Amino acid sequence: MKEYKLVFTGTTGAGKTTAISAISELPAVKTDVENTDDSLNKELTTVGLDFGQLNLANGDRVRLFGTPGQTRFDFMWRILTKDAFGLIILIDNSRPDPLADLRTYVNGFTQEILNVPCVIGVGRTEDNPVPSIDEFSTLLEFMGYALPVIPVDVRQAADVIQLVELIMAQAEAELMECSVL
Repeated sequence: MKEYKLVFTGTTGAGKTTAISAISELPAVKTDVENTDDSLNKELTTVGLDFGQLNLANGDRVRLFGTPGQTRFDFMWRILTKDAFGLIILIDNSRPDPLADLRTYVNGFTQEILNVPCVIGVGRTEDNPVPSIDEFSTLLEFMGYALPVIPVDVRQAADVIQLVELIMAQAEAELMECSVL
């Protein structure tokens, strides 16, 4: 049995805790506390990490970790991404500047993006269609990255599983490329 570590990151309110809870086969462990930041429109916020687990059909396990969204807790980002197999960046399209949010997280996780599969999930696109998925892809290209970007509803397990499957497909493609060389 192999174990893989998959990290969810992104802005506060992007849905990291919800995404992990949607697919975890164990009750998700959360380190949420009462929010004292008036600029955030939510009761609770993650200050440590979220944790869940997904069992694969072959017996392998995917351990799911969620980072705090606030950049003041960025020291946790390094801790949680150590030895990660993949990275999922969640962006909330209802925030004032989702493209700036993407820039913040891509810049904050540059080393990880260069070394592990990464996918971008953009939430709340139904009521907030701007910026478009194409605009996120264009920004990533401008920054020198070719990463999958898909709309996602983190409350829907199927949507979150799609993000995980994209990570797995990237990893499989990299393995095949390495074996050909």
